[in-house]
Amino acid sequence: MSMRVRLALSLGLALITAGLLLLFASWIERPADKAKAFPRGVMIVGVDASVPPFASDDGQAVYGLDIDLANAIALTIDLPVRFVNISYYGLYDALISGEVDILISALRVEEARMDDVRYTRQYFDNGLLLVTRAEKPISSLEGLAGQKVSYEFGSVADTQLRVLEEKNEVITGLPYELPTYALDSLRLGYADAAIVDAITLRLYQRRFAGWPSAQRYLTRDPYAIAVPRDNRDAWRLVDGALAALKESGELDRIIAMWL
Repeated sequence: MSMRVRLALSLGLALITAGLLLLFASWIERPADKAKAFPRGVMIVGVDASVPPFASDDGQAVYGLDIDLANAIALTIDLPVRFVNISYYGLYDALISGEVDILISALRVEEARMDDVRYTRQYFDNGLLLVTRAEKPISSLEGLAGQKVSYEFGSVADTQLRVLEEKNEVITGLPYELPTYALDSLRLGYADAAIVDAITLRLYQRRFAGWPSAQRYLTRDPYAIAVPRDNRDAWRLVDGALAALKESGELDRIIAMWL
């Protein structure tokens, strides 16, 4: 092959590559198409309304944190919203079949489902927290040496305590039947720290609003919104609306109403 032919082929390949890159860039940067994302003209949300305080059904309507969040997202996108109450085990089937447009239902991010769905950024983290009294915070895990730590027996907190015990054998575990009992133990002075999930702590703090405490995350358990993987426009609109709600403080306000 002559030098001239090789140069011509190289130039052609470079032009094709540049054209594809420009096409891809324009596709990435174009505004999301609301009509394409929600062709029925309404944002249909699948929710399991049996998970208070995220969603409940009183026979007249559904209500809860996820319901308020969905309404705020729909308002941001400028669409009406309709809810479909679905049992947890049918949620993803309803999404993939097109019965609903998105799922907002205290969903954990599941890597195994990412071939079929896209998740938005997280809107809540229900990870495990190490909780201590405000006047005696534990700034590092090393500070647990010689301390009594309460937890719910047989829970993920139990597993996490065993991990901590492997790193620091002098921790004394105090198992309880319920996570709220573990927090009672801390509040009443029987324990030096407690391990509970974020939802448990937030609901407990609503009951004992005058009880000061300090906490730090030990694990992460993000909740996010699920969208069909092939509907990128819907994902961009919903994720963008969620980002705007975080930025404005509206998301924090919604969470504080229910947790």
